[in-house]
Amino acid sequence: MRLYILFSFLLLAVICSCLVDASQVKFGPLCSGNSSNRKRGCDETKYGCGNYGASRGGGKRKHEGLDIVCADGATVYAPFDVKLNGKAVPYNNNNAINDGINLSGEGLCFKLFYVKPDSYSGTLKKGQKIGTLLPMQKVYPGITSHVHVQMCDKSDPTKYF
Repeated sequence: MRLYILFSFLLLAVICSCLVDASQVKFGPLCSGNSSNRKRGCDETKYGCGNYGASRGGGKRKHEGLDIVCADGATVYAPFDVKLNGKAVPYNNNNAINDGINLSGEGLCFKLFYVKPDSYSGTLKKGQKIGTLLPMQKVYPGITSHVHVQMCDKSDPTKYF
């Protein structure tokens, strides 16, 4: 009997997880002042472009995320109902923007970099405040300030915008 109940719960879990079609997910507004999730283009500075796969380090590596325009100090919002899964940091060294958060929701796992979250755990509803964009201009003067969105598996997040 216990085995039957356990099997039933496992089957239900598999069926429920299949009902979430992540390919249809679209991010809601991430940043105050950018309700359309405008993407960062190419800066006239040495910092390059914000699209997924853009060249970094003189062609030695590729940009593993998508940059969404956001002003320093702006509020960063949950793009849909999310679970906060701990701290994520973009750099090995410490600087003014070395913070971020791991999130999951709508069948997706992703990270937001350059954000100081109000909390690293818990849940948020779509549109609730995650945190504040850190001062990018202190580290990269002249860059278009932005939230960096990176999928946990480092796949291209562009289709979700």
